[in-house]
Amino acid sequence: MSAEHVGEGAPLSGSQLTITADGYTADIATVGASLRTLRHEGRDLVVPFDADEVRPVFRGAVLAPWPNRVVDGRYTFDGAEQELALSEPTRQHALHGLVGWSDFAVEAHEPDRAVLTTTVPAQQGYPHRVVVTVEYRLDAQGLHTTVTGRNTGPSRAPWGTGPHPYLVAGDGSVDDWTLTLPAAEVLEVTPDRLVPTALVPVHDEFDLREPTLIGPRFIDHAFTGFVRDSEGTAVIDLVAGDGHGVRASFGTECGWVQVHTADHVVPEYHRSGLAVEPMTCAPDAFNTGAERGLLVLEPGAAHTAAWTIAAI
Repeated sequence: MSAEHVGEGAPLSGSQLTITADGYTADIATVGASLRTLRHEGRDLVVPFDADEVRPVFRGAVLAPWPNRVVDGRYTFDGAEQELALSEPTRQHALHGLVGWSDFAVEAHEPDRAVLTTTVPAQQGYPHRVVVTVEYRLDAQGLHTTVTGRNTGPSRAPWGTGPHPYLVAGDGSVDDWTLTLPAAEVLEVTPDRLVPTALVPVHDEFDLREPTLIGPRFIDHAFTGFVRDSEGTAVIDLVAGDGHGVRASFGTECGWVQVHTADHVVPEYHRSGLAVEPMTCAPDAFNTGAERGLLVLEPGAAHTAAWTIAAI
């Protein structure tokens, strides 16, 4: 299928791609290569949004060439100081990368699979060119998302990626669901601007290694140090009172996960889903570097990360 772009009369979230398999249905919007809906046997697994709606609170967006924040929008890479536009003005950070509002081209659309691509052009604050390819694929094990960044420019490029789904376990709100998050460490942040500080062992409300009712607790933190199976897969479960739920899993290429209870001043957004965002690097990794997972793409090199969302 030849590449397509949003045209006149298209929904605000872009061209719409539907894929189905084994009781699952997913709708993909080309703006941000966003996961607009995901259902299993008619049950929502993520908080959806309408096709003709400006995507709220980064629901389902692909985050690249960094997830989460670059503090103050400033960092130094290969000896050069860079300054990014502050896309989170209230906290004065550069938030969630550069492709969240890009109209991805459709490279393939099959009954159970869609492939989208865009290019991050060299620009102020990120003077590198990276092609981002996103594959969504459904099977009996759920929705598999794979993101590949390929450096097509002449210089080394810092790189990170991740998704931004808000998971839904069932009826009720975040307060009513039980979370199992097998992570040994949490990245503490300042309360006002969420600037990362110390990486510490999980404690108190952040120790979620056993199934725990979320209740009124507030979380907007990155976790690491996962228990993984023999194949390197980490699993996060979110379960409603009736035993139904949703599972997120990811491999060793994602060493971090951001979890947010979706506290929001807009009532319809408030604690309606749990953000679970597998990430290849920690928040502000453009400043902390390889120690917290920052990847570097050499010219011509590529990196791939993948994660899965499935019904319980």
